[in-house]
Amino acid sequence: MDQKTTSAATGGKLYDSIVDTVGRTPVVRINRLAPEGVEVYVKLESFNPAASVKDRLAMSIIETAEKNGTLKPGQTVVEATSGNTGIGLAMVCAAKGYPLVVTMAESFSVERRRLMRMMGAKVILTPKEQKGTGMYNKAVELAEKNGWFLAHQFETPANAAIHEATTGPEIVADFAGKRLDYFVSGYGTGGTVTGVARVLRRERPETRIVLTEPANAQLVGSGTPQKRGADGSPAETHPAFEAHPIQGWTPDFIPAVLQEALDAGNYDELIPVAGAEGMEWARKLARMEGILTGVSGGSTLAVAMKVAEKAEPGSVILAMIPDTGERYMSTPLFEAIAADMDEEEVAISKSTAGYQLG
Repeated sequence: MDQKTTSAATGGKLYDSIVDTVGRTPVVRINRLAPEGVEVYVKLESFNPAASVKDRLAMSIIETAEKNGTLKPGQTVVEATSGNTGIGLAMVCAAKGYPLVVTMAESFSVERRRLMRMMGAKVILTPKEQKGTGMYNKAVELAEKNGWFLAHQFETPANAAIHEATTGPEIVADFAGKRLDYFVSGYGTGGTVTGVARVLRRERPETRIVLTEPANAQLVGSGTPQKRGADGSPAETHPAFEAHPIQGWTPDFIPAVLQEALDAGNYDELIPVAGAEGMEWARKLARMEGILTGVSGGSTLAVAMKVAEKAEPGSVILAMIPDTGERYMSTPLFEAIAADMDEEEVAISKSTAGYQLG
């Protein structure tokens, strides 16, 4: 692998740009939460420089467009995002000198807006009632009016391609000579599962691919096709969509990037998960394993644990953990986590005489 698919955490290298540190994220075993007799691992995409799997996508979109000439030097990039792709694009665009404008529904966490603005992006909020298609259509309008480069994360071949080139081979290398019975992933754009599935079907055909989506927004599970425009973009909100708390997952349409995996049968099982269950598993992962993730990561782990409970002894399961938890602090994931001391903490403080708050 080239330098861009090695991890900065491994040390021993000098990097020319923050973009060069994207990829080669670690796979870590779950020890205290996994059922006895089954091995559960998580691939921690928070080890990417802007702390999510979407750093791979952002790098791929920009560098592909640079190579094919569709992105000109200094041209403004615009994209619709729930946050992580925007944060990844903000990182890449800052490093490479491109202005960035992000459109995002107002319902997504404020941490995301502030992170993107911290890296120089402009964040344009759209009404939550207009859902993902609203922020998508706003990005299209802005691109057409101003001559900006539209990133097209939901349609671009650069999306799944980066996961076929990096994420999938990383998984194959990490499990070389070892069982890998299940791979579990949700979908936002669908790039991860589509790209990884290309590799696993080719090199680890025995691995069962488990796809998951919100229990109250089962777009794939409904069996209802997505209506699309000529370029693959969504023509309307999918009829099975409902608002759900798993930020980053399942917009109100089935992305064209995901459609490849659906049409090719590149998943073996579809298991829905409730947002509340995903939040509880995210909290368990933090408390019991010391791994901080968001609602999407907790939801993926929740499904991996459902698989683990029914898997035969000796099975090995890998769950994709897309991001970190810190960009969810204003969401229900953290609502039970107090900023002030609780009674037990006050009692600990009072157990010695000095340095107490009044």
